[in-house]
Amino acid sequence: MGLSCITMSLSDFYSSNPSYKTRLVLNVRDSKRDEVAAAAAALDLIKNKQVQAIIGPQGSMQADFLIHLGNKSHVPIISFSATSPSLSSIRSSYFIRAAQNDSSQVNAISTVIQAFGWKEAVLVCVDNEFGEGIIPSLANALEEVGTQVPYRSLISPSATDYQILQELYKLMTMQTRVFIVHMLPPLGSRLFAKAKEVGMMSEGYVWILTNGITDLLGSMDSSVVASSMQGVLGIKTYIPDTPNLDNFMV
Repeated sequence: MGLSCITMSLSDFYSSNPSYKTRLVLNVRDSKRDEVAAAAAALDLIKNKQVQAIIGPQGSMQADFLIHLGNKSHVPIISFSATSPSLSSIRSSYFIRAAQNDSSQVNAISTVIQAFGWKEAVLVCVDNEFGEGIIPSLANALEEVGTQVPYRSLISPSATDYQILQELYKLMTMQTRVFIVHMLPPLGSRLFAKAKEVGMMSEGYVWILTNGITDLLGSMDSSVVASSMQGVLGIKTYIPDTPNLDNFMV
């Protein structure tokens, strides 16, 4: 999807500016959502293709290494989807984030929690750079509205169904019934399918999603959304409707 949008943008730009003599050439590599593959692709682009900038990578885990690589080689790293707040603390004049920082949504989440008067909430996050990055700012935002975080559940992105069930059983033994989930759709769909299976999607449980899932609901298995996620509340990035956006969507 990202590559399609970038290609269309270039086409639109040059059709609107036919006088431009230079042409931007895209050298495309697939990071395969893997840190090692992303690093190898970046090294190839910098050493062999001598690119002037790298757009990407897709995830925060991959970006963490590429930022240092770009800084060392003086090649700008421009990411439109690496959202972990921890990346902002990496001092590099060669890293440009063209996406919202995950911490931008914590006040919206804490306001919802405050409106319902919930005094405790459990954080359920994927156990990697993306998941852990939001925890400090989210915990602080909840503390400011008088809500405690008695437990932080970290689930591996490669967790088995059995491991997910074990973590859910642990959550069921706690008094807190309010869960804030921060992960991507592949793990999220499995989590909610198992939560439904053990009866945690029934009345009395509260599930709040960050935009890590809600911004990408269209990529999730529709059967999981319909059968296992009814009643879930999600924070979603607001994009104002404009004529330019309408034209681009068409």
